Amino acid sequence: MESNKYFNLTPSIGGSFGFAWRKMFEKSFLPLLLAVIIVGILSGPSAGANWKMDGDGFDFPMLLLLPVVIFGLAYSFMFLPIIKYGENYLFLKAMRDEEADLKTLFEGFKTKYLNIVLAHLIVTALAIIGFVMLIIPGIIILCRLVFVPFLVMDKDLEPMKAVEKSWQMTKGHGWTVFFMAILSFFIAIAGLIVFFVGILISITWIHAAFASLYQAVLNEDDDNNPIPILGVNEA
Repeated sequence: MESNKYFNLTPSIGGSFGFAWRKMFEKSFLPLLLAVIIVGILSGPSAGANWKMDGDGFDFPMLLLLPVVIFGLAYSFMFLPIIKYGENYLFLKAMRDEEADLKTLFEGFKTKYLNIVLAHLIVTALAIIGFVMLIIPGIIILCRLVFVPFLVMDKDLEPMKAVEKSWQMTKGHGWTVFFMAILSFFIAIAGLIVFFVGILISITWIHAAFASLYQAVLNEDDDNNPIPILGVNEA
């Protein structure tokens, strides 16, 4: 029996967060929490630097910071996505009652590196185009492509196939994804109120909930809704 049939889970906001809350405390809470901390620390170098200009153009401090900015951009597209895709896969494994090994965070570097980088670039580009088109299309694209990291890691799909499949899988679930994102914001705020430990638990719960939603949709997937924005027509 395949791992995605280990449990009966239907796609819903309450079902996803409820299932995630139970699962994350069963046996994998510590590795999941550590994964959140590690990814949080590794996300630091992508912050970049502030640019400063005077009346004569770029000033000396900016010239010094330019290599840092370039490094931050390269880090954001060539390293960090691999870690974050691995984090998503780690949470999915935990929701499936599989071993949640922290080595999963770096699994993408072995065989999926190029697929992850390209998938991240495609999703980012589509989202930017969508936000340029009066924001709402960008939100829709992000909601419909939320499963791309899982599909690249879990199903070993190539970038375009992962984009198409995520669009197909989220048909009828776009509002669920959107309201889960809204709820996640308030969960994160509630975590901040109780300081460091609270926000870590909140982020862990949010990641687990989206992994649970992916699994729930995967359980009922019918594979007959190609992504229209790419003009793909399947027989």
